[in-house]
Amino acid sequence: MRKFSDKIATLVFWGTALSLGALLAGVLAFVVNRGWAALSWEFISEPPRDGMTAGGIWTPLVGTLELIAVSMVATVPVGVGTGLYFSEYATDSFFTHVLRQSIRALAGVPSVVFGLFGLSLFVIFLGFGSSMLSASLTLACLSLPLMVTASEQAFRAVPQDYRDASYALGATKWQTIRKVVLPSAASTIITGVILSIGRVAGETAPIIFTGAAFYTPGVAQSLFDEVMALPYHVYVLATAGTNIEATRPLQYGAILVLVGLVLGISSVGVWMRTRLTRGQ
Repeated sequence: MRKFSDKIATLVFWGTALSLGALLAGVLAFVVNRGWAALSWEFISEPPRDGMTAGGIWTPLVGTLELIAVSMVATVPVGVGTGLYFSEYATDSFFTHVLRQSIRALAGVPSVVFGLFGLSLFVIFLGFGSSMLSASLTLACLSLPLMVTASEQAFRAVPQDYRDASYALGATKWQTIRKVVLPSAASTIITGVILSIGRVAGETAPIIFTGAAFYTPGVAQSLFDEVMALPYHVYVLATAGTNIEATRPLQYGAILVLVGLVLGISSVGVWMRTRLTRGQ
């Protein structure tokens, strides 16, 4: 009976995995089929023009990279530091329990709520205005719960024997964390960074309220400039363009580039994680 149940469970898991793989392949095939014709060097290197019915996606592409970079600069130190606190310093107290549950609850908050929060805090209260800084900090808040959880689990996965061996050699707690725990957890932390990048790269609702521009003539030169972004650019082309049907290939071309951008960054992260794992 147990062997039969095991075979049934195996078939269910394989069926689920194959179904998800087929669904992903179908979505990618659909996007590639619709967007492949729009891809060219001019499409990548030129800014939108003629009311965004012609030209390329250079400005929103650079804007997306800027948003990712600035948001990760804010997310990674805070997320890793918080995960380190929960794993290495926090005691099993009511305060810690409430704090951990609050962070987990934030992971389920709709992204549009983060957008309104960023509008109230960064744009209005702190006076950053509608800018790349406001949008990036809002995206950082959005990805922070994921980064904290991934970092905490990465630190907890480091065997206690590593810490005990370091203490036995006379190292302090901070020396043990810096030279033993952090290097051992680095590969898993990179996984959290990859997931966070994938989360922020495709978000539209948070940046609409905080810094995304319908159109700008050039890329943002300052943290306080408005910025175009690929997700919002696709939304504009699909809903508010002057000739939506004429821009349909541009829409799918932009989607294809966005997917390729996320996959490319993820591939680099996987390569770094693999090298770190082999070096341990």
